[in-house]
Amino acid sequence: MANERNLFEEEPDIIYIPDDEGNEEEFEVIMKFEVDGSDNKYMMVVPLEAGDDDADEVYAFRYEEDGEDLKLYMIEDDAEWEIVEETFNTLVAELDGGNEHE
Repeated sequence: MANERNLFEEEPDIIYIPDDEGNEEEFEVIMKFEVDGSDNKYMMVVPLEAGDDDADEVYAFRYEEDGEDLKLYMIEDDAEWEIVEETFNTLVAELDGGNEHE
């Protein structure tokens, strides 16, 4: 499991992702994590220059690191997306100290 707790305290991790027209857009990596029981790695990113419509947009990608290169893959499988979303929400709740008392 990546060290999520220090992620918000470090310098922002910026990546560039080409859009449909080949223009590179800047995104800040807000979290990287692995899903239990899987070798897959995921990252959550937000656009750096978000317009009003994109202000709350968070994008998820499965990724692989190949030396200095980073390969991003869209998550197109609904079951995989649900697992990623659930893991992200759990990690955010832990970071926010949102452990509810029962």
